[in-house]
Amino acid sequence: MNASTMKTAIQIAGAPAPIGPYSQAILTGNTLYVSGQIPLNPFTGELVTNSIEEATHQVLKNIGALLQEAGMTMENIVKCSIFLKNMDDFTTVNSVYGSYFGSIPPARETVQVAKLPLDVSIEISCIAVKN
Repeated sequence: MNASTMKTAIQIAGAPAPIGPYSQAILTGNTLYVSGQIPLNPFTGELVTNSIEEATHQVLKNIGALLQEAGMTMENIVKCSIFLKNMDDFTTVNSVYGSYFGSIPPARETVQVAKLPLDVSIEISCIAVKN
């Protein structure tokens, strides 16, 4: 089996199109690697910038759409990486983020970064595993 048959790109209209040479997500075996998602509404092409709360919801909706395409849900996520433009947004992001997970949230780290693609306030990537 060659490398190209060991992985499947997940590309859907329900999540923002890549703005570089990468796939929205890659499924290999029972593991899904979701590229960093930003608060871009895939249907309007507009960035969600009204508030960090709305931006976080949009990012998690984008992730949810990719998970659904791979036959998974938020409960399948085992690891997240959150990148914030401003760590002062941590409490708000944490509250929204927590509302998407049940009793066993995924492992995660949250870091402040100098700049994100399209100068957005938040980006989240994740790894999910299908049982």
